Amino acid sequence: MKVYPIFLEPVFKERIWGGTALRDIFKYDIPSNLAGECWGISAHPNGESIVKNGEYAELTLSDLWKNHRELFGGQKSTFFPLLTKILDANTNLSIQVHPDDEYAKKYEKDALGKTECWYVIDCKEGAEIIYGHTATTKEEFQKRVVQGEWDLLLRKIPIKPGDFFYIPSGTIHALGAGTLVLETQQNSDSTYRVYDFNRKDDQGNLRELHLNKALDVTYIPHEDRHYQPKVTSLEGIKIITFLENKFFSVQKWEITGTSHLKQTKDFLLISVIEGMGEICINNESYSFTKGDHFILPYKLGEFSISGDAEWIVSSI
Repeated sequence: MKVYPIFLEPVFKERIWGGTALRDIFKYDIPSNLAGECWGISAHPNGESIVKNGEYAELTLSDLWKNHRELFGGQKSTFFPLLTKILDANTNLSIQVHPDDEYAKKYEKDALGKTECWYVIDCKEGAEIIYGHTATTKEEFQKRVVQGEWDLLLRKIPIKPGDFFYIPSGTIHALGAGTLVLETQQNSDSTYRVYDFNRKDDQGNLRELHLNKALDVTYIPHEDRHYQPKVTSLEGIKIITFLENKFFSVQKWEITGTSHLKQTKDFLLISVIEGMGEICINNESYSFTKGDHFILPYKLGEFSISGDAEWIVSSI
């Protein structure tokens, strides 16, 4: 079996809070000036990535997972475990929270909950995110929501490019206006809105909130979850490991020349957030550039990377 990088066609989602950064910064052909999400690596039925190259061209990622499990180290899970996105928060996202696996299986169509993390690609000066809340009891949380005391309830965190945030299920959170992030998450699309700034949809209706479910799943009191990044420097590359846990491993690879590596994971998910270069495998070269999303499959073996680029790399 020939093993090579599997490049994927991204899927774009219009959002009420979206903008044009996906086109302006990544040169994507977005559907409108309200493009909020690029689903770069997705096997979720709400937005399937399609293979662009090689013998698997035109297949969806879920097709590969179902019929070519050898590409993923023989993983046993029924569902592809991860989803990689780039989010353009031109305006504030809704204040939201996600369920864990147990709650999602019981109450949602998704088989997985939604633990996620953000790498801040870019943001305007003074940008913030919502990360957590101040309530110590469910009663206090509910009271502040009902009374609209958002400034008292929500924790605002200033951000800058290069920041990384881990957001377990049950964490109240939202991106602030003027923020571009790469999101690595469980393969789930379950979101409970707590507050949406009284915005209306294209039909003139207030967007749905999910206060009861949000109250069910929110961690109260809030607990910050921080990981200390680990840095490994090799010839031609610096690897920053942001976190490794039961949900995913997420790293940033800073490529500044030529580096020789070996694929030891069941698979690696790659999103190129800056620069360009090429991967060489068994004397064959594969070019990559900013905005590409691809998979390095199982048994890739030894390979080299050459170029000047930044990758966000995830695995399980």
